[in-house]
Amino acid sequence: MKQASPTRQRLTALSLIGAPLLTYPMLNLPSGDLAGIPAQFFYLFGIWAGLIALAAWVAEHKGK
Repeated sequence: MKQASPTRQRLTALSLIGAPLLTYPMLNLPSGDLAGIPAQFFYLFGIWAGLIALAAWVAEHKGK
């Protein structure tokens, strides 16, 4: 069986870690608001941006 590349393995692990962070129970944890904006929005977009940044970093640093 052909083994997946290390980059592909890292991106798969990142998606497996990120998926539970974006499910309903985790999205419901932050409460309150910051500057009139619900904390859930900060959590959602913070996790989303972090996952994108990590995926870009993994893709750019191939085996380094």
